[in-house]
Amino acid sequence: MTIDHSSTSNNSSSSANTVRACQECGFDSFDGTRLFYRYWPGAATSGQRAVVLFHRGHEHGGRVAHLVDELKLPEFAFFAWDARGLGRSSGERGYADSMATLIKDMDAFITHIGATYAIAPSELAVIAQSVGAVVASAWVHDYAPAIRALVLASPAFKVKLYVPLARPGLALLQALRGKFFVNSYVKAKFLTHDPARIASYNADPLITRPIAVNILLGLYDTGERVVADAGAITVPTQLLISGADWVVHHGPQHAFFERLGSPVKEKHVLDGFYHDTLGELDRAKAVDLARAFIVRQFAAPASVPSLLDADKHGLTKTEFDNISRPPSSSLASAYWAMSRFWIGVGAKLSEGLRIGADTGYDSGTTLDYVYRNKATGVPLLGTLVDRIYLNSVGWRGIRVRKVHAERLIASAIARLEAAATPVRIVDIAAGHGRYILEALAPQQQRVEQILLRDYSQLNVDGGSRLIESMGLAGRARFVLGDAFDRGSLATLTPRPTLAVVSGLYELFPDNALIRASLAGLAEAVDEGGYLVYTGQPWHPQLELIARSLTSHRQGQAWVMRRRTQGEMDQLVADAGFEKVDQFTDEWGIFTVSLARRTGAAVR
Repeated sequence: MTIDHSSTSNNSSSSANTVRACQECGFDSFDGTRLFYRYWPGAATSGQRAVVLFHRGHEHGGRVAHLVDELKLPEFAFFAWDARGLGRSSGERGYADSMATLIKDMDAFITHIGATYAIAPSELAVIAQSVGAVVASAWVHDYAPAIRALVLASPAFKVKLYVPLARPGLALLQALRGKFFVNSYVKAKFLTHDPARIASYNADPLITRPIAVNILLGLYDTGERVVADAGAITVPTQLLISGADWVVHHGPQHAFFERLGSPVKEKHVLDGFYHDTLGELDRAKAVDLARAFIVRQFAAPASVPSLLDADKHGLTKTEFDNISRPPSSSLASAYWAMSRFWIGVGAKLSEGLRIGADTGYDSGTTLDYVYRNKATGVPLLGTLVDRIYLNSVGWRGIRVRKVHAERLIASAIARLEAAATPVRIVDIAAGHGRYILEALAPQQQRVEQILLRDYSQLNVDGGSRLIESMGLAGRARFVLGDAFDRGSLATLTPRPTLAVVSGLYELFPDNALIRASLAGLAEAVDEGGYLVYTGQPWHPQLELIARSLTSHRQGQAWVMRRRTQGEMDQLVADAGFEKVDQFTDEWGIFTVSLARRTGAAVR
């Protein structure tokens, strides 16, 4: 169902005073930062449902508290946080390390709600405004939560910067100065026509006008990414657009709606509304639309579109087919031929490019070189080329993926220890094994056995030498093994309690291979064991890679079909694992997830 309405505002308004009792609470986010939130219990005595509110940039949860009563959903619990660095939450004012930090905070908040109040994601609706709406849409894109409904009010996919060349200028200043802040230019009178809201904004001591430039620039990047790949979002979504918005551009909002992959979506343009859509003088119009949408979604059975056959049809299959074909024009063919030529020239100067040309840019040898991150090549020019190569966004993402994998492997070990379960680890496609061995070296005494496998004797030999050099020979071993052979995985001895699959499934477009591999691991890992797995739901350089780089498969082009996080999680769940945690890099390229073996039947 798709609805696209242009709405004319009326003259009604709603009381901004909250009547329901509010509890002030807090939780520790993924990195220990204490975040403040407000909680309004619902009237339901069983089957609790909830609405989670996310505020605008510079603001805090108190600025959306009026919605608790105005939405007229007494059976629903309500939650509203103060984002990191804002309101009463901890953190440097107006700052976070990256947009990925804020997105992960949101994921941690939803996890906290589930653990503390026993409310599953499928019983949640999310309402988010402006910057909060960008964070919420990125969270839904990157983490694929099965929430019931998503309402986005004037998402700040592209902020209006009235100074010419402001964005590149800020990027240059950040490169030169490092961390610095700019103050918001927005005045309250350009946010809403409501005199009471204007006055309260101007008097509010918790409004934080400075914003770190890395977050402002990250907001642009995240908005562009989410709009470009909105087809990956399948959650029922309502988009409310303020027709007279002084703060953000309308174009990306409409593009986002057109590309949304959800079978249930609505768009409403509210004529005359300023940016504070849900805080406008005539906000009853917007609030009533949001309420009706939420009620409809909860009246229908919870449903998540199946993505198990996304390798046969749909968004990423079409994309994969397009980059698998020859370029569509002679000009494009010439462009990519020139790209391959210059990469070939670079391979004569740069050690990293040479390794990629010799073994494949997706090979274990290449990844081992990328992990070491030491530019090498013909003196000066070759070293410079190699540094540029190693600093490409994909390789930076790979190194962040390594950090996230180490973090979740440590988390899995701690969970196993808490359950008094021996820690026996298998990595079914370890490459040279550097990332997993470096992750385990500091805590090797906690691990009973480490088994590394790979299809390549070159990788097995290199990994075996690394085991010796790290002093792990008594605890780790490296053997040849096929990561897609269900039978060999199912009969691993002794049975692993933690399986790791990193950087493998992304290289193979066919889901049948992945399902066979996961099924073998599900047979090998008993209930209560864990799986660490990676994904690649987005990549800004897919065509460049496909047209210019070769893979480890006998010099063939390196053509990848990315899997949305929803698809990857469904494949894992179908094998009998339940995702319990996830991390994503700041570019949204690589994800690392931790799943627990549930004991469900293996297909």
